[in-house]
Amino acid sequence: MNDELAEDLRHAIGALVRAVRVIDTIPPGEAAILSHLDRDGPHTTVELAQRRNVTHQSAAKSVKELLGAGLVRTAPHPDDGRKHLLYITDAGRARLRRERTQRATSLDSAIRNTLTADERQQLRDCVPLLTRLTTHINGPRP
Repeated sequence: MNDELAEDLRHAIGALVRAVRVIDTIPPGEAAILSHLDRDGPHTTVELAQRRNVTHQSAAKSVKELLGAGLVRTAPHPDDGRKHLLYITDAGRARLRRERTQRATSLDSAIRNTLTADERQQLRDCVPLLTRLTTHINGPRP
């Protein structure tokens, strides 16, 4: 029974995330890198690959695209001249903000047009539970 709940929840949340991301204009890997840089500050490509649990090559490809679009910039690492840190640019922040706003607007519209007032409250009550589950799975952030 518990496994069934976990699988149903995984499936429903995954489907919801995919449905909301249909309107995204930034590929998922690039959006994830922008999000990390926006939330956690500068990182090397290697660090981003590790955080995302992807290969260095995959992260480097996304970084190359972001650099080309002017959404991130590099600067020498202050402690190791062989490395470069990646920083999100103002343009990157603005683009990320637009993507997030589009997703939120799409989801808000679905919530308002599909759910009753009582169902919206039930959904609102679930948010802290989902947040706790995420924190438990991810563990504390460094």
